[in-house]
Amino acid sequence: MARPLKLAVIGAGVAGLTTACELKSEGHQVVVYEKADQIGGMWVYNPEVETDPLGLDPGRKIVHSSLYHSLKTNLPRPLMRFWDYPFTVKNKDGVLMDFPGHEEVLQFLNNFAEDFGLVELIRLNTEVVRVEQENDDQWVVESRSNGGLISEEPFEAVVVCNGHNTQPRVAELPGINNWKGKQIHCHNYRVPEPFRDQVVVIIGGAASANDISLEIVEVAKEVHLSSRSQEIEVKKWDMYDNLWQHSKVTNCHENGEIAFEDGALVTADIILHCTGYKYNLPFLKTNGVITIDDDNRVGPLYKHVFPPQLAPRLSFVGIPRVAINFVMIDLQAKWVASVLSGKVSLPSEEDMSADLEQCYRLLEEKGIPKHHTHSLDLNMHEYLDWVAAQVGLPPVDKRQKEIFYKIREILPTSWIGFREMLLKQLPWISRIS
Repeated sequence: MARPLKLAVIGAGVAGLTTACELKSEGHQVVVYEKADQIGGMWVYNPEVETDPLGLDPGRKIVHSSLYHSLKTNLPRPLMRFWDYPFTVKNKDGVLMDFPGHEEVLQFLNNFAEDFGLVELIRLNTEVVRVEQENDDQWVVESRSNGGLISEEPFEAVVVCNGHNTQPRVAELPGINNWKGKQIHCHNYRVPEPFRDQVVVIIGGAASANDISLEIVEVAKEVHLSSRSQEIEVKKWDMYDNLWQHSKVTNCHENGEIAFEDGALVTADIILHCTGYKYNLPFLKTNGVITIDDDNRVGPLYKHVFPPQLAPRLSFVGIPRVAINFVMIDLQAKWVASVLSGKVSLPSEEDMSADLEQCYRLLEEKGIPKHHTHSLDLNMHEYLDWVAAQVGLPPVDKRQKEIFYKIREILPTSWIGFREMLLKQLPWISRIS
């Protein structure tokens, strides 16, 4: 193994903790920077919301977590484990839930940090404000503590693990600038009460849109879901008197009306944007080597982890979406640690760049929108098995893959009751760890 390095990890959420664990196990000196007062990243529930409900004001006080109070995982417990660390946390009633709540997930992460001696590596209440390369072998991390103290520290490599569920993406709706109603992004949704007796239009077709709609429908006058997906069936939900599914919005009128492609016209009080998030790296200074374009592509990143020009001294863990996230993050962390320890070699800069160009070209040829660059929806198992092979591990458990793809099969046709439907179709889920 190469000599131990002094390494910085940015963030103490899922990615930061697993990365710190793997780097520590390789004998490196690790410092983890976390701006919050506790570990857990997005899994730390905060009832506070931002002053700008859409999250567009750059001067707003930023709330990191996007958790709502009732959130439970949309992946079952066997997919919430790390590679060699099962999810065994029970809820407050002593029940090992098939779909854990956010409290159990946070406890799982705290247990992991305690069990692997990570707590002493973490600097809480310390925000990273600048990461910049000083020479080929040194990066500087500039940070600010709660007391406002600014400090700089040199490192031999940096791993960025700051997550990507904090900076909202807002739908660009025709006529929205003249629409007079209230708008909010789900990043600032916590409980349904503010929507009582309101007519609400929810933009989006993924987990947050559907989960939140089933909460709001209990108190709102009407809830209208709008999705641009061609797989969505336009209909009124039979089990609710006040819930409709529409196609995409075609216009927002000044008088409060919202028109949908399916011909419906609704006078709404609130538009709730459940439209995802932007990658955000405000602290990273690379002279334009790493960019985030308007289509939310972070790049260039070989296999979503290593920028060819700066590898291996700069890397990213946790960038991809739509995957078995905890296992994926754990495998990426193992790969980064193995590369930095000299156990695994990366291809040349030229070969990594060529691989990236080929990947981008294939996306374009297949007609996959650029904003899906980091979605593993279509090739998740190939990607995970490839990363596992890099560090000498076997392919990902077939049962985990089966669960994931069954979820992807069910969701386009029926979000309501999908958890129950999944357990009915795959009853053995409850019996595996």
